[in-house]
Amino acid sequence: MAIVEVIKYSGGPNIFAWKYPSEELGTWTQLIVSESQEAVLFKSGKALDIFGSGRHTLDTANIPVLNNIINLPFGGKSPFTAEVWYVNKVYSLDIKWGTATPVQLQDPKYGVFVPVRSYGQFGIRIEDAKKFLIKLVGTLNVFDDSSIVRFFKGIYMTKVKDTISSYLVHKQISILEINAYLDEISNYMKERIEPFMEEYGIKLINFYVNDISVPEEDPAVKTLKVALAKRAEMNIIGYNYQQERSFDTLEGAANNQGSMSSGLMGAGLGLGMGVNVGNAVGGQFGGISKALNVSSEEKKVCPKCHTALDKNVRYCMNCGCDTQKKESMKPYTVKCNNCGIAYSTDVKYCPSCGNKYNPCPKCGMDLPEDATTCDSCGYELPIPCPKCGTSLEAKNLKFCPECGTSLIRKCTKCDSVINGNPKFCPECGEKL
Repeated sequence: MAIVEVIKYSGGPNIFAWKYPSEELGTWTQLIVSESQEAVLFKSGKALDIFGSGRHTLDTANIPVLNNIINLPFGGKSPFTAEVWYVNKVYSLDIKWGTATPVQLQDPKYGVFVPVRSYGQFGIRIEDAKKFLIKLVGTLNVFDDSSIVRFFKGIYMTKVKDTISSYLVHKQISILEINAYLDEISNYMKERIEPFMEEYGIKLINFYVNDISVPEEDPAVKTLKVALAKRAEMNIIGYNYQQERSFDTLEGAANNQGSMSSGLMGAGLGLGMGVNVGNAVGGQFGGISKALNVSSEEKKVCPKCHTALDKNVRYCMNCGCDTQKKESMKPYTVKCNNCGIAYSTDVKYCPSCGNKYNPCPKCGMDLPEDATTCDSCGYELPIPCPKCGTSLEAKNLKFCPECGTSLIRKCTKCDSVINGNPKFCPECGEKL
């Protein structure tokens, strides 16, 4: 067999390790290594040396270890047999992975067992060529991206199942909501898998979980989605499951022509009277008929949100307002202190003149900005400290309890002591 004079890489782009097909070399053979590659020379199963990018001559001057294993009977140029491995060290960022079969997990939120699939991609780079060849490649001639996926399938499958299960159980989320946590799951799995790959000279650049899904045709998934759709419908319309069953019972009885109570039931559906129709259905809609038959004299209106309430109810079921407190009985409308137009207390500015609504804390009437007392209920408004702005309820304070600033004011014209925070002196009318 002829001695190889030039050795160069001729493998594919998706190959991480490629063995040169011939082993008949000589100490004059030229070894060409491209950028992003490394070549490893093996003799008798032992790694002799690693060559970086460039052109290398297999010479004992460049490879001193050859002196110990190669006889030199030909004037320093001797043929010998050895293996040359090329290791591709570029970044490979599109290695696909996925679960071959669904993983059965229990949804912690709804308690059903659902099959879960997941897929994504990861990126690697060969960091230590010698460790990679010795520990992982072995006697193979070619090691490509499919080999990576096959060799590490066990580890990422275990981590995927463990991670998804942990997120479902610890965060108490449904499998239908887990896609909101894909970034967290991807980072977590990268941290778990990275040390394992480093043992084989591989650096894990990234690890992405692109999707976690359940098969649409699975019976458990169909049942769960139908139930969720029904619940969403109830939330939109504004009733619950028990009320829906009561409505179904009423409608079924009304449509049953053979029933003695069908006439009364039909009238009850139309008029809101579901009474005296039998013991079987009376208990189901008794509460509904009772609520519908309450006369208008037994109703009252929430002063805050105007919801109709039973007269014996204290707290509004819609906004929580205490209807028995005087503070809650504020007027529905007030007159603007600037232009006099009446408007609702729900707005912040007068719709006619744009004056800001300044309500009295007690009765809700609109007060001028400089008011110190409400003209409607006589409530004395708190005054702010001129230095720190603290609201002061008591009128006879001499010092601010927060910052200690003196609150005693005197008129600069008549020297009268000023109480409160007026803009004009009550004695002489001087502007303060």
